[in-house]
Amino acid sequence: ASSSPHSSTRAHTVTVLFILTCVLVYVTLLEETPQDTTYNTKRGIVASILVFLCFGVTQAKDGPFTRPHPAYWRFWLCVSVVYELFLIFVLFQTVHDGRQFMKSIDPKLGVPLPERDYGGNCLIYDPGNTTDPWHNIWDKMDGFVPAHFLGWYIKTLVIRDWWMCMIISVMFEFLEYSLEHQLPNFSECWWDHWIMDVLVCNGLGIYAGMKTLGWLSMKPYQWQGLWNIPTYKGKIKRIAFQFTPYSWVKFEWKPASNLRRWLAVLGIIFMFLLAELNTFYLKFVLWMPPEHYLVLLRLVFFVNVGGVAMREIYDFMDDPKFYRKLGQQAWMVAAITVTEFLIVMKYDPETIMLPIPFFVTQCWILGILLILCWTLWRFFIRKTCKISSVSNTCSPHCIDITLRYKDARRRKQEVTGDSNRPHGNGSTATSSGRSKLNGSSETLRHRKS
Repeated sequence: ASSSPHSSTRAHTVTVLFILTCVLVYVTLLEETPQDTTYNTKRGIVASILVFLCFGVTQAKDGPFTRPHPAYWRFWLCVSVVYELFLIFVLFQTVHDGRQFMKSIDPKLGVPLPERDYGGNCLIYDPGNTTDPWHNIWDKMDGFVPAHFLGWYIKTLVIRDWWMCMIISVMFEFLEYSLEHQLPNFSECWWDHWIMDVLVCNGLGIYAGMKTLGWLSMKPYQWQGLWNIPTYKGKIKRIAFQFTPYSWVKFEWKPASNLRRWLAVLGIIFMFLLAELNTFYLKFVLWMPPEHYLVLLRLVFFVNVGGVAMREIYDFMDDPKFYRKLGQQAWMVAAITVTEFLIVMKYDPETIMLPIPFFVTQCWILGILLILCWTLWRFFIRKTCKISSVSNTCSPHCIDITLRYKDARRRKQEVTGDSNRPHGNGSTATSSGRSKLNGSSETLRHRKS
């Protein structure tokens, strides 16, 4: 696009400050404070959070995304800070106090809830049930089926790589097999794992996500002002496209290209799987039913912050010379994921420390050893063999010719550099310096989506 995405956006800092001041003046001078301590405490906490969100939306640093509006992504960055502070508070409570604290959010919480077992009768066709032999399949057709599809559709848009999505999808099913002795919710039938989850829900979601990514990569990104479009149809189309990326960056993870990228991809997969497990373990230790609105809000939160975090991780990994530090949203998502897991460990260590079956442990040890051996072979042994093979093929005569060529080239560059130096008062600008300046400016890039 020819114009900057920030050319038509304003933070409205003075307007927000004026409205916030008016609200505070109204509460202070015109509204009578209730004599309910609990109500005042809750309202004070909510007001403090809202003031922080107003500050962050107008003053926080912009991230890599600009559509539909930079303030939208600044808002979710501030929400991630509030959520992390909430998790830290819960982490520092006793197990009883932390669970009872959830009642201040919803009085229905704070009560132990039984986990639903998805295993049991795993017959696809049950001839013993004359009324409905397919009842096992219909029992699994709950609200989580479209949630699985939609979730993996969004995850594909976040990761932008078919192989990584499939690896995470399959690995999570193995985790469910490995941890079903801890959470009965993980106990599912074999066809529920591999047919309904991996092939149908996850597979179709990944397929639809890859098709959307293909459309976004081929879509022309030429933006025009809304008031410069003459027709109403064009204006409506322009408003709809406001919710698409400003530009597009294709993710090329290339995990086998070097050790740094390989370890980064392994870390991304690990954090993805940990965040998925936290979804189930958090509601288990905090006694929240799966259909509770807090569980849904957490998923909505990760949908909005996950894309920004993944883009910042990719930029940090792909161009470390330009992006010298990890992005702010990626930093917050990593901190939130780790804090959630620490809460799970503190609130129910008995469940976490239940011994894993010996056969499952052997399988995981074998998998880790295979990854470790492949890493050593790919980035250390194979690299050393390549260097030694190249050096062995070069004869002494060949090495001598190479050294003489490099020495002649170095002397030629020195002579050229002396002839290009300015003489006299130094007012003559050299072409080499100008080209060097232009080259350095061309290397700067600030990609926005």
